[in-house]
Amino acid sequence: MASEPESDAFHEAVPLAELEAEGRALVAVEGVPVALFHHEGEIRAVNNRCPHMGFPLTEGSVDEGVLTCHWHHARFELSCGDTFDPWADDVDTYPTEVREGVVHVNPTPRRSDPPAVHWRERLDDGLEQNLRLVLAKSAVALQDVGVDPAETVETGVLFGTRYREGGWSSGLTILVALANRLDDLDDEDRKRALYQGLTEVTSDCADQPPKFDQEEFAARDVPFERLESWFRENVEVRDADGAERTLRTAVAAGATPEQLTGMLVAAATDHRYLDTGHTFDYVNKATEALDLIGWDHEAAADVLASLVRGLASADRAEERSSWRQPVDLAAMCDETFDRLDDLVAEGEGKEWKRPDGFTDRLHAADPEEVFDALEGAIEDGATVEQLARAVAYAAGRRVALFATNNEFSDWNTVHHTFTFANAVHRAAQRTETTELYRGVFDAAVNVYLDRFLNTPPAPEPSPDPDADPDEELEGLLTCFETQGRVNRAGAHAAHYLDGGGDPERLKAELGSALVREDTGFHTFQAYEAACRQFDLREDAAERRDLLVAAARYLSAHYPTRREREGTFSIAARLLDGERVHGADAGSDAEVATGDD
Repeated sequence: MASEPESDAFHEAVPLAELEAEGRALVAVEGVPVALFHHEGEIRAVNNRCPHMGFPLTEGSVDEGVLTCHWHHARFELSCGDTFDPWADDVDTYPTEVREGVVHVNPTPRRSDPPAVHWRERLDDGLEQNLRLVLAKSAVALQDVGVDPAETVETGVLFGTRYREGGWSSGLTILVALANRLDDLDDEDRKRALYQGLTEVTSDCADQPPKFDQEEFAARDVPFERLESWFRENVEVRDADGAERTLRTAVAAGATPEQLTGMLVAAATDHRYLDTGHTFDYVNKATEALDLIGWDHEAAADVLASLVRGLASADRAEERSSWRQPVDLAAMCDETFDRLDDLVAEGEGKEWKRPDGFTDRLHAADPEEVFDALEGAIEDGATVEQLARAVAYAAGRRVALFATNNEFSDWNTVHHTFTFANAVHRAAQRTETTELYRGVFDAAVNVYLDRFLNTPPAPEPSPDPDADPDEELEGLLTCFETQGRVNRAGAHAAHYLDGGGDPERLKAELGSALVREDTGFHTFQAYEAACRQFDLREDAAERRDLLVAAARYLSAHYPTRREREGTFSIAARLLDGERVHGADAGSDAEVATGDD
């Protein structure tokens, strides 16, 4: 508790006799709305705004030292302000003195914790108990007091990896995806993004048992190559416990980020297109999380270990009919992979430049054409990164050309291919392991399988260099307010760029729309992947296609009920001192003093 304040910090509030007669009073002291109570012979002063939703506590009731708010029945210990209900937060209390029959109040709260400490603790409470309003308040308040967003992301990542037995899943993926794009957003939308990500993490963990860790081996002199072999073999036979012990041993033995990434992506590509690409995307997002919090972080092993159960239990695409009939695509992959080392050796010392028409070859209706294009590129010296970049664009273009006469669920099909290809490309920027070429082929096979969803393709927006960027942006945002304007949204995004609009502004507006919706897992992924691929390219046509793909995908999934935006708005208004109940406007301090 803080030390008692100086006597001159007290301000006259209300006559003691009046307070004794009425039992309570509302006063404004230096702009602070203070609720005074005379209870059991004691004078108590608390902030009149219930910390849960801002309801006036003078309209509550007091019994046996417990103050109860009558809106949502939050309860507070009257003398210290501590709540019985963690979803409500503690209420500030203030020192009082009686001087010559008049109650005086010091408006400095008794609590001594700095705001950053308080809101870090509240963030933990919100995650542990799945309290969305608490998470929203924490996301807003921590940014307002200058806490680095990376710290908030770190808290969410560590919570999600420790308190979900099933390991890494969509919630953590969303949090990291949004963290990757924070620089695109303004201050308020960064808060929204953090709130959205944290909400997804805690929802994933709700009602799940925590994860109990396997211990690493005591040995530290096992060669990394053997640890990698053990890891892949344990994943192969679906032994998650053995795989986790091996992975933790590699971390403890000091394996580099590149080595650990190589180990994970090798296991993730030993079989085809695990869980429609989600497994590999989770691997990528976990490594990106460590980019944010540090690979030398003491929890690095926990972050990576959270991937193991998913790797070991994933559905394998070669077990599905689409990869076997009418063309045995899995067998074609195996035949190429048997020759992969020879293909790479043939390309040693060569420099590959993507030839004209390469995307068309990847979009070919004959899988032999697709395989020939990829194999020829490797023989001509194409690195994993170069080839993954080319396939990622081919996958993104499938989204840009997705025909809306398909079933709505088929958006997920082209989306999965694109985000998987993006993850492979991102991994290729970390490690040059030859096994990663297999991920490139997996992505390319799915680009081939998705061909029917572009038959016929959606109309491509014709170039319009005379377009007014402001008008096009306004038109795009209007599309997000009405269902079924997918093609129109794509045209507005394209024409915005055609007319010389700032792409950074377009990405910011797309992100702003995203974090205001009750959007799903895939929509977060689609935005992040499109923006990342956009940033990595210089070709204007490719960049245009990628943001058209993002705009079309987002438009197909908007609008939503926007319940989360409502919660966020309440949190922001409460922290700004606004009232969120009743018909009257203004702050509680204005109401207390009778100001209009």
